[in-house]
Amino acid sequence: METVVSIKPLLASLVSLAAVVPIVLSGKRPNLREAWTFGAGLVKLALVASMLPVVLAGNQIEYTLWQFLPGVAIAFRVDAMGLLFALVSSTLWIATSAYSIGYMRGLDEHSQTRYFAFFAVALSSTIGVAFAANLFTLYIFYELLSLATYPLVTHHQDEEARRSGRKYLTFILGTSIGLVLPAMLIVYSLTGTLDFNQPGLLAGAPSKAVVVVLLLMLVLGFAKAGIMPMHAWLPAAMVAPTPVSALLHAVAVVKVGVFSIFRVLTGVFGVHLLRSLDLGNLVAVLASVTILTASLIALSQDGLKRRLAFSTIGQLSYIVLGAALLTPKGMTGGLLHIAMHAFGKITLFFCAGAIFVATGRKNISEMVGIGRRMPVTMTAFLIGAMSVIGIPPTGGFISKWYLVLGTLEAHQIPLLVVLLSSSLLNAAYFMPVFYRAFFCTPEESQFEAGVVAEAPIWCVVPLVFSACCSVALFFYPQPFLHLAELAVQHILGG
Repeated sequence: METVVSIKPLLASLVSLAAVVPIVLSGKRPNLREAWTFGAGLVKLALVASMLPVVLAGNQIEYTLWQFLPGVAIAFRVDAMGLLFALVSSTLWIATSAYSIGYMRGLDEHSQTRYFAFFAVALSSTIGVAFAANLFTLYIFYELLSLATYPLVTHHQDEEARRSGRKYLTFILGTSIGLVLPAMLIVYSLTGTLDFNQPGLLAGAPSKAVVVVLLLMLVLGFAKAGIMPMHAWLPAAMVAPTPVSALLHAVAVVKVGVFSIFRVLTGVFGVHLLRSLDLGNLVAVLASVTILTASLIALSQDGLKRRLAFSTIGQLSYIVLGAALLTPKGMTGGLLHIAMHAFGKITLFFCAGAIFVATGRKNISEMVGIGRRMPVTMTAFLIGAMSVIGIPPTGGFISKWYLVLGTLEAHQIPLLVVLLSSSLLNAAYFMPVFYRAFFCTPEESQFEAGVVAEAPIWCVVPLVFSACCSVALFFYPQPFLHLAELAVQHILGG
């Protein structure tokens, strides 16, 4: 593997941050403001995509901005794992920005300039996490993301938003400062560095007890991953506008959480250490409990966004479970699920927002017969649901297939049962929504017969795009599959 020195990783992270000033200055000219948003998104995607040939060739890109202490620097490294995450987030930022126009203008939301400005900061932080070369750089961008998304969560500025915002910061900042920061200091004191490497920084750790404590501190400390009991912030954050929910649950926040855990498990602890101390099972148990519990809770939720929120909590732990399997197929499935779940879940949130813009309804019990009024939206909802459940022909089937193979590869039949049971639960809480939307009698329908009224075009086009991507990824999962396989090859070969 060759290392290429380039400033591109830094530029890819900072381009959306640089767009904040023109976005704010263009506040009184909405079309120009959104043009800056799209321009930054396209430049970011172009920078990320330009690094794809280098990484697919088996190489990596590095750039060191500032050496803070011996073994501690603000540094960037583009490898297959980070590029997979960056490619997903930079692609879906453009779709979410387009959707935001239809949603925010359709509801005549206040403070739209502030919204787009912090949206840009959030995506800058996300790319910084994706390309972090060490735990110190990852931590800085992780915290920046927490602060950038707080104004988005509390956008409505009412009592409910403020209460949810306090819970959001308490969980997100409280765990990172109280658990991740001390763990990072302990790791540095033991190793003298925070650089991610293979076979892992702690390969020569003094005792199993120390490793177990550090493992729990880091896995639970990255609370953006939503592992129970560090999940309560996530349903509370549903008070935010739907594009923010899409950002939280598909593009940035939660994926930053699971990506950070994946990176720490493989780059700080290392597969060989986790195997030798049999600690993969500990993480797998935490993930399995979260998967099943969140799926059961989702069944009881009438609010569509809350049902999607608990679904997300469960789906995130699929990714953590893939890492905990410590097998080639399992880890490949976990990384691939970052992409497949993102496209499927963002489709579902786009649909939830489109329904609210068009009808003002939030609860599933109020959506009987809505498929006849919004056929395009509800067809996209079906595709997104199929991907999250893992039904072909959608991309979610590919990632879940690899996860299932990973459980067999690890001879973990109980974990196979968890995966299959949770998929049945996914179907149980998603498919009735679609069924009642289309297959109800005229008497049961809560909408006027013959009236078709989709949300504004800026809402509909992004959800159609993401739904089509979910189908396309079934037939052509590249380059995400290739990147996931390269990442696992590097992790296991280190």
